[in-house]
Amino acid sequence: MKKIAPIISTFLLCLLFWIFYVLQDVNIAKIDSQELIGGIIVSLIVALFSSRFLIKEDAFWLLNPKRLGALIAFIPIYAIELFKANWDVAKRALSPKLNIKPGIVKIETEVKSDYGLAMLANCITLTPGTIVMDVVEEKGKCYMYIHWIDVQSQNIKEASNTIKGAFEPWVRRIFK
Repeated sequence: MKKIAPIISTFLLCLLFWIFYVLQDVNIAKIDSQELIGGIIVSLIVALFSSRFLIKEDAFWLLNPKRLGALIAFIPIYAIELFKANWDVAKRALSPKLNIKPGIVKIETEVKSDYGLAMLANCITLTPGTIVMDVVEEKGKCYMYIHWIDVQSQNIKEASNTIKGAFEPWVRRIFK
């Protein structure tokens, strides 16, 4: 079961994406059996070849109600943080005096899993004003090097609290 679970979860994910893609053009009641069989076959082939690269730990981790609930609860929190960052960058861009102090800072994170680090890095990068440049592990701790539009502190703890803010606790809930 340990070898087949990643294939099944990857297959289901591929098939779900395929159904969403097909439903844009076709009514669900009008899906042809040939289209459905084609989607199943392609999803299975993709799952067979790519599951070992996509699934490294628990294949059905998102089916855990606590993790799924945390992911759903995180969406509005991320939206609020995204709005605040967009507003800040828009004010800076539209002000007559360009009020920025760009630089690269190093922050520490307590997230350990690869997926969690990827999600945290994407959350930070997708909010305007910050870009994750590198993720490194030093002496058992994970650090991120981030280009920040307005460096407020070079202190690792202060910069960490400002940049990762509300993201890290939620990412840890989702990926623990």
